[in-house]
Amino acid sequence: MNSHTYQTKRGQLEEYFDRTASDAWAKLTSDAPVSGIRKTVRAGRDRMRQTLLDWLPHDLVGRRILDAGCGTGALAVELARRGAQVVAIDLSPTLVQLANERMPAELSGKLEFISGDMLAPSLGHFDHVVCMDSMIHYEKHDMVQVLHRLTERTSHSVLFTFAPSNPLLATMIRIGRIFPRGDRAPFIEPVSESNLRVAIANASTLHGWNINRTEKISSGFYTSQAMEVCKA
Repeated sequence: MNSHTYQTKRGQLEEYFDRTASDAWAKLTSDAPVSGIRKTVRAGRDRMRQTLLDWLPHDLVGRRILDAGCGTGALAVELARRGAQVVAIDLSPTLVQLANERMPAELSGKLEFISGDMLAPSLGHFDHVVCMDSMIHYEKHDMVQVLHRLTERTSHSVLFTFAPSNPLLATMIRIGRIFPRGDRAPFIEPVSESNLRVAIANASTLHGWNINRTEKISSGFYTSQAMEVCKA
């Protein structure tokens, strides 16, 4: 992984989510009224969250899970409700603070929200890792390297999303530049599914890990594709 590129992008994401658009993301991840653009994003994110949850066992008692890029914590809360011990991490201290404020009291002790880098070795080992829309801003090469760093300390599966490369998404990204800054996300890096499959299959660092399933979610201005890699 190009550490300079990764750190640069990481800094841009932290700037956006912690400073530029923290209020917008707080509203997007709540029941508050939002614009038509954000309604489609909210609906798409809800569908994606449920897809990732459906790919994990319903009973997660005894499992340790990393929610990498947890935002305001909706996915982490559902994982903890299934019995998992959840470490939820995000670059944005502001969003992590909000996640802590929203955490149901009954989940205290089963769910930990922290601010930092999802690749930090100090986080320890996990049974499963979930990265919902936290890798869509990275190029294919860096994405494969991030997968390698995560699988090094994962026992069963890594679930992640990427922005599938297609003409419609490319057009939407271009159109998105005309909207107010508050409605924009950081630049998304579209990735061809076929190219990503080849890159994962050819990565010696991911030997012993196989792609199990994938599903694309499209909802207005939200387009993302889930992929599951499992230990053979």
